[in-house]
Amino acid sequence: MKHVILGAGPAGVIAAETIRKNAPDDDILLIGDEPHLPYSRAALPRFLAGESGEAGVLLRKDEAVFERQRIRLLRGRAEHVSSRTRTVKMSDGRVIGFDKLLIATGARPRVPQVPGIDFPGVHACWTLDDARAIAALARPGTRAVLIGAGFVGCILMEALAARGVRLTVVEKRDRMLPNMLCRSAGDMVRRWCARRGVTIHTATRVLGIGSSMLHHPSPRVVRLSNGEQIEAELVVHATGTRPNVEFLKGSGIRCLQGAIVDASMQTNVPGIYAAGDCAESFDIESGRSIIAGVQTNAADQAYCAALNMTGRHAFQRGVRQIDVIDTMGLISASFGQWQGVRAGQWVEARDDINFHYMRLEFNRDVLVGCNTVGVTEHASILRALIQHQVRLGPWKDRLLDNPALLKQAYRECVQEQYVRHASTFRVPGGMADGAPRHVL
Repeated sequence: MKHVILGAGPAGVIAAETIRKNAPDDDILLIGDEPHLPYSRAALPRFLAGESGEAGVLLRKDEAVFERQRIRLLRGRAEHVSSRTRTVKMSDGRVIGFDKLLIATGARPRVPQVPGIDFPGVHACWTLDDARAIAALARPGTRAVLIGAGFVGCILMEALAARGVRLTVVEKRDRMLPNMLCRSAGDMVRRWCARRGVTIHTATRVLGIGSSMLHHPSPRVVRLSNGEQIEAELVVHATGTRPNVEFLKGSGIRCLQGAIVDASMQTNVPGIYAAGDCAESFDIESGRSIIAGVQTNAADQAYCAALNMTGRHAFQRGVRQIDVIDTMGLISASFGQWQGVRAGQWVEARDDINFHYMRLEFNRDVLVGCNTVGVTEHASILRALIQHQVRLGPWKDRLLDNPALLKQAYRECVQEQYVRHASTFRVPGGMADGAPRHVL
């Protein structure tokens, strides 16, 4: 059996090693399009912050690790997949056959469509080469502009601030972390970061990046929609990603945003699987297919796909969406339908002085979503109530009046639900029809 894996990031490496453990005699080819040993993009901010060297981003310490496992590494880029002939055509003209294929090609940065975005000194932080270039420019006192204050942007903000740069952040939406926090929570994160020396412009767009007339070609001048012009020696953009699936056009593999997969991580073509930032799977909580760009999610999907590629039977129960982030020491979280539901009710509690915030979203007597900032002790309670759709009964109105009663509500409602379920499924004496029964 010949397994071909497109993509040598965390998903590809985990899949290759899982296949080897479960199929000792199969042929495994791992293909990556970068000249480096496989590494973790999620570790690049730590490298950029100076918390680790380049060795700290590598997934395995050297190529000999793959040789010992008889996993062949190939550098190259796939141009087309044929599900009919079971082949992959590479950009250099090579044609590689496969019995089972895993698409783990990840994603690439969304590049803002503004003049000057391709100038020297303007970077995404997506590859190891990007991180090297940014680190070379981000010296103490360097003036830097970061475009984007989403999840990745906030992580990069912290890494850049750790290098001592004079940092300005520009976010086109009306708050920081707009894809996981409501306006009030996002504003609290903004005030927290501003206290730590970061200048932040929300509801502001970058109109263009040019060269200073006095200091050509550096520093750059970043023109903003609010009329300001900021001089900067470094510009970094973090404005989202796009799945790398264009090469699948005409392959017969169904794609929307990414390659559509079922619970086994298989595409619509038998024997062809996808995992990671290029895989689109159904999310029960939101009721739609999504791409959850989280490394832990990519790892789980790759492990599942690899087991199925070797004849095992594995299924993913769901996807893990990004829901917790530590922004310069302030922890924020969003669970479930944090934006609320139509005709739902909500309540918020806030302490602006101590940077504490909590917003609860209800659908009838069920907690369906929440936002928190600086409140960590309730995280497991909130997640459990939302995931298990615990009926709160009269406790819902009590929480609307006083969200501080959350622990008491959880304790009593979960215990009541447990007792009700136990009485429903309990078999008297533990026996029925002469055989023991176990409810899992």
